[in-house]
Amino acid sequence: MMTLNKDIEAKILRYHFVEQWRVGTIATQLGIHHSVVDRVLSQAGLPKVERSPRPSIIDAYLPFIMATLAQFPTLTAARLYEMAKQRGYPGGPSQFRQRISQLRPRKQPEAYLRLKTLSGEQAQVDWGHFGSIHIGKAKRPLMAFVMVLSWSRQIYLQFYLNQQMENFLRGHVAAFEAWNGLPKVLLYDNLKSAVLERQGDAIRFHPTLLALSAHYRFEPRPVAVARGNEKGRVERAIRYIRDNFFAARHFQTLEELNQQADQWCQGVSGERRCPENTELTVKEAFHQEQPSLLSLPDNPFDTRERKPVTARKTPYIRFDWNDYSIPHQHVQKPLTVIADLKQLCILDGEHVIAEHRRSFDKGRQIEDESHINALWLQKTNAKQHRGQDRLSAASAHIPLFLQQAIQRGHVLTTTLRLLNQLLDDYGRDELHSALDEALKQQSPYPQAVQQILERRRDEKRQPPPLAVAVPDKVKPYHIKAVNLADYDQLNPSHEDGPVNDSETEQDKEKEKEKKNEQKKEPEPENAITAITKEENHD
Repeated sequence: MMTLNKDIEAKILRYHFVEQWRVGTIATQLGIHHSVVDRVLSQAGLPKVERSPRPSIIDAYLPFIMATLAQFPTLTAARLYEMAKQRGYPGGPSQFRQRISQLRPRKQPEAYLRLKTLSGEQAQVDWGHFGSIHIGKAKRPLMAFVMVLSWSRQIYLQFYLNQQMENFLRGHVAAFEAWNGLPKVLLYDNLKSAVLERQGDAIRFHPTLLALSAHYRFEPRPVAVARGNEKGRVERAIRYIRDNFFAARHFQTLEELNQQADQWCQGVSGERRCPENTELTVKEAFHQEQPSLLSLPDNPFDTRERKPVTARKTPYIRFDWNDYSIPHQHVQKPLTVIADLKQLCILDGEHVIAEHRRSFDKGRQIEDESHINALWLQKTNAKQHRGQDRLSAASAHIPLFLQQAIQRGHVLTTTLRLLNQLLDDYGRDELHSALDEALKQQSPYPQAVQQILERRRDEKRQPPPLAVAVPDKVKPYHIKAVNLADYDQLNPSHEDGPVNDSETEQDKEKEKEKKNEQKKEPEPENAITAITKEENHD
């Protein structure tokens, strides 16, 4: 509606009452619409001038339009326009659409009662969509789980990367633990995590939600279809979160965002006035409501994800856009993944065969070195590929470094061997930094990386790394046992006194007899002779 200043209104009234100008003349002279003049005169107490409507090309089609709208009240103006054109209507769509908006029957506005609840009686639950978040290569939806106590209006807020059933359960358990209790009734919209099927009053709840309600002893209750006003508290809470918390919010990770959400629920959100009792803040009202909440059971509900998987020919399983390594003995077997938000376990039957830290990235290979090395020892032809994979896992600069090295004519196998040796000698972090510096210097050579590492080691005054070279194959030397009695006869000693001539002659005769017997038998080999023969044989 056009806003007029007092000077224009005064001129309209003077021209009409004093000069006796008509409405059209006043509008033309002042450069305003005649409806504005009518409005000013009606506000001054004059009845509105009724003008005879001009004939329109749509008049001939009004009976058809009115009959169609009476049968189909929600039919769009675009569809009505096409139907009128098929019957010969020559006009354009804009004028037709404007006239339809005037002719369409108006819905009678509905009045609503203000719903009251008792302390500790009810809470309302819903999801809110807050855009998306990038984690590495993955773009994941950012969903807010919101639960509001209907009496005190205490809000619980937690963000998740989807609204699947496991996160729906995690939100419930976390809210109950944050409040150290739960209400008797939880009110839901007809979302799939709560209601699988509904025909009138016949409702089939999700079995997992029923298991959760049985564990915590609360009643799940869905609102009527298309009756979002019945859970208006949580709807207003989500709008309040968008405007007061999420707007212009800066965060780096999902964990940081949830920490800020917890602080906001305890701080800013808790300090606002309680709508049920404006003399109290939400925090004070919650302290009064908390004793009337149901107590928690001894053990929380299990919210871990369970998914059957199968490892193909490679020792990896795929879970949530990423690959996780397993021992190679379990390939091509049905396995089970049990995961929470931080850790992932892989089971073969009841036995845990692998544990990994969960990743929410996309297309990553999360490996346990022991899994891959065990397979590598059995696959001699995989040495080159394993060396490249090992370097790629150690530094993100490896693909670009190898590409530039190959373009400059370096042998890939030699480059991989030298870089893997530097990785063993200096570690992952030092190699990553040295590769970055070598690429900035446009020196994609293993020798350049080695010089950078040695320079940094000298600056830190650290000793050089010692590498112990172990041959790939060690020859199996077998040493035969020998008779050590001959060594006792080389230098006989008598502690009892001097040796007589007769005893010496007797000893000599015994030695001759033993030598004659030894000549008849094959001479035993000593250790040196056995090793020499074994080497000649090899």
